[in-house]
Amino acid sequence: MEERDLIYDWNAVDRPFDWGNARVDLNDETLRDGLQSPSVKDPSLEVKKRLLHLMAELGIVAADIGLPGAGPRVVEQVRALATEIRDARLPIAPNCAARTVLQDIEPIVRISQDVGIPLEVATFIGSSPIRQYAEDWTLDRIVRATAEAVTYAVQHGLPVMYVTEDTTRARPETLKALYGAAIDCGAGRVCLADTVGHATPDGVRALVRFVKREIVRDRDVKIDWHGHRDRGMGLVNCLAAIEAGVDRVHGTALGVGERVGNAEMDLLIVNLKLLGVHRHDLRKLGEYCRLVAEAVGVPIPVNYPVLGEDAFRTGTGVHAAAIIKARRKGDDWLANRVYSSVPAEELGLTQRIDISPVSGLSNVKYWLETHGYDPDDEAACKALFDAAKRTDRALSDDECHRLLRSTN
Repeated sequence: MEERDLIYDWNAVDRPFDWGNARVDLNDETLRDGLQSPSVKDPSLEVKKRLLHLMAELGIVAADIGLPGAGPRVVEQVRALATEIRDARLPIAPNCAARTVLQDIEPIVRISQDVGIPLEVATFIGSSPIRQYAEDWTLDRIVRATAEAVTYAVQHGLPVMYVTEDTTRARPETLKALYGAAIDCGAGRVCLADTVGHATPDGVRALVRFVKREIVRDRDVKIDWHGHRDRGMGLVNCLAAIEAGVDRVHGTALGVGERVGNAEMDLLIVNLKLLGVHRHDLRKLGEYCRLVAEAVGVPIPVNYPVLGEDAFRTGTGVHAAAIIKARRKGDDWLANRVYSSVPAEELGLTQRIDISPVSGLSNVKYWLETHGYDPDDEAACKALFDAAKRTDRALSDDECHRLLRSTN
């Protein structure tokens, strides 16, 4: 049968947005916002350099490489990462975070001049009424700080992404004043930040459309979306932002970041790939996630989508039987999709069938066949099947081998 006849795609029914023609850039925040998690370790410089190379291979075109205003150590690391991008000719546009104060922007200017490549200044300030009240800020004060910071960066020849923190809880008139001042002073990009993960997809679409219609209008200014996942909607909000027309979205590997983290860059890439938007090879995605997990000390949960240990693994008899039947048709495409919405081969992976308390004989026979045993050996089948029914978890490969040796 034709592949299109085997899957009826309700996602494509009455779809108002044409994903096939969508274009969006990706900005990786793992090396800055991701490291603000109170539970992570700061990776070595060599790991950070390797991550830049993996980002480039995965089609990520921009990366936040640090906040130099945090001190001399960050300044030197940012300098080294910018140098790596320059010397390795990585297709990564680097940016650096900065508060809207000159002492944060000055080291970015200096590093850019020393290394000889532009560093986009991602200068940020809080915009919501709750933040203004807590800080005793007036709108006039933050507009002045915005204008001073953006003007300083632009006068020193650097591109500017102006970021309003807590955009999704800010008043429309405040956003008009802040973004208007930043654009008037030369900011070429504005970033809408869901700093505390407040937004729903409807809120994202409403905000993006407001900024496009009332603020950016016909000016040559790009729009970014930066979302957190406090309510578990970081990923879906990225997709809503793309539907609404943003030019670039932000994320971090495995969603690491402040509190419960940012939108998951890896899952965003997978979804954009499946939607036909992202056209890069994904086989390095596993290395990207595992490198971050090990370096920052955040293990990948076994049930994490796509990259978790159980993502393409089953011990269930019914599931395994369907996958085995598909494989016996000589069709890997079929085997990778009959019980999965994500094709394992896109990530250089395959389906794995284990033997567990909910397995059938098909699991046992398949395990025997794929591990060099005779699948028709009744004694071997009975030994593994009975052992699985007595245990409370899936049997490991080592356990199966030992059990078979003991029966001979």
